[in-house]
Order: sequence, then C-alpha cells, then structure tokens
Amino acid sequence: MRYFFDTYALIEIAKNNPDYIDYSGSVVITTIFNLAELYYIILKDFGEERAKTVYYKFKECVNEVSDDVIFEAMKFRKQHKHKNLSYADCIGYCMALQHNLKFLTGDKEFEGMANVEFVK
Repeated sequence: MRYFFDTYALIEIAKNNPDYIDYSGSVVITTIFNLAELYYIILKDFGEERAKTVYYKFKECVNEVSDDVIFEAMKFRKQHKHKNLSYADCIGYCMALQHNLKFLTGDKEFEGMANVEFVK
C-alpha cells in the first residue's frame, strides 16, 4: 500500500510515535503545503534548528500539486465546510485520491472517511 502523508502523520513520524513505526519505512508522498505546516509546528515546539532538519528530511518527498487537484480540493473543502478542514488537508486528501494513495492521518476530522488510514 502506498500512502499520502498528511501533516499529522509527518509530525508523528518526526516525534517517533510508535503507532507510526510501521509507516516509517514507506515511501513518503506529501505536498509543499504539508511541509510548510510541518515546519511551522516543529519550529513552534522545538525551535528553528530542529524544524530545518525535519523540513530537509522530507523535502524530497514533496510532489507537485496539479491544477485539477487544487480545483477538486476546494470543492471538497466547500462540501465539508462544517469540518473546518485546512487547505493543506483538502489538497492532500484530493491528491491521494487522484494518485490512488491511502491518506494517512490521525486528524479527527478525517476519521471514518473513505480512503483514509486513520492512526491516532
């Protein structure tokens, strides 16, 4: 199984969460939006040096986001506006669908949704 790594999953891997150990050997696929979120969270919690280390660790995993994914993601966000999903979340989820990847996350807003591997 191939996965799209949501920011939540990237953070848990960076923190060595044992629930994500099985995924740490997978090929990581994500977007620049998730990488930016990851950098910010690590910067806030651990400082600039650690944030840059984690950023560069995952930088090669960033895939370009097509216009079609952007369009679908914004429709998806509008359809699920009651969930208050971020742009990055919606883009990642739609990218996963378009590329036949399972969306790996522990974000409670995605629990129970189709094509989601939910790991808390």
